[in-house]
Amino acid sequence: MVAGDSPAAFASVLPMATELKVAARKIASTNPATGELLREFECVSEVEVQAAISRAAAAQPSWAALGLGKRIAVVRNFQRLLHQKKSEVAQLVTREAGKPYVEALLTEVLVVLDAARFLIEDAYQLLQDEPVPHGNLAMKTKSGRLVREPYGVIGIISPWNYPFSIPATESLAALVAGNAAVVKPSEFTSLAAMELASLLHQAGVPDEIFQVIVGDGATGAALINAAIGKLVFTGSVPTGKQIAQAAAARLLPVVLELGGKDPMLVLDDADIEIASRGAVWGAFVNAGQACLSVERCYVHRSLYGPFLEACVRHTQGLRVGNGMDPEIEVGPLIHERQLRNVESQVEDARAQGTRVLAGGKRLPEIGANYYAPTILADVTHKMRIMREETFGPVLPVMPFDSDDEAVRLANDSEYGLAASVWTRDRARGDALARRIQAGTVMVNDVVSCFGISEAPHGGVKASGIGRSHGRFGLEEMVRIKYLDSDRLPGMQKVWWYGYGNAFVRQMEGLLDFQFARGLGQRVRGAVRAVGALRGKKRK
Repeated sequence: MVAGDSPAAFASVLPMATELKVAARKIASTNPATGELLREFECVSEVEVQAAISRAAAAQPSWAALGLGKRIAVVRNFQRLLHQKKSEVAQLVTREAGKPYVEALLTEVLVVLDAARFLIEDAYQLLQDEPVPHGNLAMKTKSGRLVREPYGVIGIISPWNYPFSIPATESLAALVAGNAAVVKPSEFTSLAAMELASLLHQAGVPDEIFQVIVGDGATGAALINAAIGKLVFTGSVPTGKQIAQAAAARLLPVVLELGGKDPMLVLDDADIEIASRGAVWGAFVNAGQACLSVERCYVHRSLYGPFLEACVRHTQGLRVGNGMDPEIEVGPLIHERQLRNVESQVEDARAQGTRVLAGGKRLPEIGANYYAPTILADVTHKMRIMREETFGPVLPVMPFDSDDEAVRLANDSEYGLAASVWTRDRARGDALARRIQAGTVMVNDVVSCFGISEAPHGGVKASGIGRSHGRFGLEEMVRIKYLDSDRLPGMQKVWWYGYGNAFVRQMEGLLDFQFARGLGQRVRGAVRAVGALRGKKRK
């Protein structure tokens, strides 16, 4: 995910936190649609980051001791407050991140309301102690269970493209599991994270248990080097790799969501009208600035021409502009740097012979950060547009001749976050989905998996490690401890000292009794094994 992080900034500070400068640095939150300065901030210094972590660590045991039921009640309060302020939160996200207001409602507010619903309904069961049955006959006198314990303080570095829903879903999981959470938002979208903090504090989360530290890459590096128990990072592959290296040096557990180059496969039996509408929405939602965006589209050659025509028709009807206007469907890119990256990939493809069927240019008459929704035909895997994450409103389309070729093309990428298969035959779609290397594969839909709170979110290959959302996202927020209690504490254990030839024969009998295939051998083994239970005397 091209999430606004600064690899250069991280690279210079990750190895040694002591190299960070305390001198004040400033960042600004700006409306990408209008250029309006929303607010300027001073970056939190390394010393201030360490102080925030210390406060969180000191307060966390009391938060954990509060009990799961009371923490769930706080989440319920948060859900109620967010629902009451849904319009204000969505408007803030639109002003700060540029996405259309309705997308802010659906992909930011609705996603978080439903994530809270999932935790309210399921966290109690998922975080309870879990019995562990013992199949080994020698261990039948023992009672085992899994206990889930909080890490302590979870550090979260979140991106600008979903500035409310990503830190909120991760933080809610961390908090309900008994952790404190400290969030470092993207330098472009600090206001959304501060609104999240306000809602959580109003709901009953203590100030020390949830904190937002505003700043740049150096601030993020200070968080990584602080005494946190785990780090959850969403951002670019280069920065993610640097973080993984820094975390490895201290064995800091991490969750890394590093984006994708998500393929869409349109099979020869697909509904062209439905698939083309899905492709256009999947490529241009949030101006293409989503890790789950359709960034590569492969269409069976028999449908290639009609599919392109349909995509162009749908694209030409899109309304581009300021997302505060309810009629607008595509907003601006977050900043000029992101626009230049999109423009560079399109121009590289154009120079190599691609056909630009729609868009392919800036829209300065609307504003500085707008790029026209773009359809590219006749692309190849030699082009950057098919290899590098674009994170912009571009849909490159390429033909294929067989299902095997489609799967090969889909898997020909360093990324593996999500993918989609489009077909009228659900069984065929499911079969192909199993062959695609991705954390999520959807059949006849795109992007929407992020809105399913029960579904894990994360990828394979360069798309990262670990998961957020659902049961597996909640599991990321706890340590697993195995507890074992012996039901016969007064009995000496068979395997303790007192070895000898007789004991060896008895243990051989035990193995025969449990694992031999023949009934006779198992019976003879049982007879020999009983001697071990009788003959082992307490000394």
